[in-house]
Amino acid sequence: MSNHTCIVVGASHAGTTLALQLRREGWEGPIILISEESELPYHRPPLSKELLAGAKTLDEIRLRPAKLFDDNNVELRLNTRVESIDRSNKTVQLADGAILPYAKLALCTGASVRLLPGSERFDNVFTIRNAADIEAFRPLAREGSRVVIVGGGYIGLEAAAVLRKMGLHVTVIEAASRVLERVTSEVLSAYMTQLHGSKGVEIVTDTLVQELRGESSVELVVCADGSEYPADFVIAGIGVIPNTRLAEQAGLATERGILVDENAQSTDADIYAAGDCTRHPSALYKRPLLLESVQNATDQSRVAAANICGKPTAYDAVPWFWSDQYEIKLQMVGISEGFDELAVRGNPEVGAEGGFAVFYLKEGVVIAADCVGRPKEFMVAKKLVGQRVAVAVDRLADESVEAAALIA
Repeated sequence: MSNHTCIVVGASHAGTTLALQLRREGWEGPIILISEESELPYHRPPLSKELLAGAKTLDEIRLRPAKLFDDNNVELRLNTRVESIDRSNKTVQLADGAILPYAKLALCTGASVRLLPGSERFDNVFTIRNAADIEAFRPLAREGSRVVIVGGGYIGLEAAAVLRKMGLHVTVIEAASRVLERVTSEVLSAYMTQLHGSKGVEIVTDTLVQELRGESSVELVVCADGSEYPADFVIAGIGVIPNTRLAEQAGLATERGILVDENAQSTDADIYAAGDCTRHPSALYKRPLLLESVQNATDQSRVAAANICGKPTAYDAVPWFWSDQYEIKLQMVGISEGFDELAVRGNPEVGAEGGFAVFYLKEGVVIAADCVGRPKEFMVAKKLVGQRVAVAVDRLADESVEAAALIA
């Protein structure tokens, strides 16, 4: 391969994996990995769990040691912002005015958190997206403090679990009729609500936050129904927005994410993209997917690296996710949206032994599963979803049928 530069913008899971994978795939030219953060790349999932709890330090959750970038001759530029892309001249311009040429460019720009309207004027409203966010509110996370978490998605619930274990008074306010409504069934939503309630977390659903009240700090969260919740600090977990600014300015196709094909290639043949910032076609689900997960970021970036190096590779991995809350491990596979049947295997009651699994079917085919304390069912579900296997609902629910036999 000729000695040309590949620039990777963004150094989280997707960007770091892509840059290092380029070397494994045989890229011989310079590789520049650009990060806006001043820290060495780190794992994101522990932010709302081990890092928040103080169980791990930032150094303990690094994605890769600094030496590995040196060993692979990857130039890591921290605290560096890319301002624009010039596709005609195949260059990127940095915030300091420097111009860098590229032969291939990879956008791994991730996503930004949504902010609560009006929250910018307060000094005690926080989000959870990077390590700096955690360090910002850690001093306020003291035993006996009151925290209001706006948003009952996975980030909000994970933070609620950690902060409750730390002895804080925790209230979760969710606008939808149940927690996790966008991503799962009533069965799992009810279980998670029961789990958090048993630990002392107050979960309020069907409620919109109308006003954050206070001077420089929020003292009261006021909702549209008139209810009020005192707070020493507030955490917003109301979703993320794909970072498409660079792609849009460069004239690449975007639609709720940077549009890429099955090869992770954008509408410019020399520009690829991977991770939370992208929407990719899914042969499995027969529609474009926007996935916010470590699995998608790393798997898609490996595909991008292979294609950048001239090795045609299609991306159609089965999506999977996980969440740790209190003592339970929740593992999910597939996308349950659009299911028309479900099967519950085990007892979905908090405190019941053995855990449980919920399988989601569409037209008789398993399309997704949620597994609490059921690693065998999780592994089987990956195969069921990936192979589009049709299984009778009563068979999925029948505990006398071994999990491995469901794939037979």
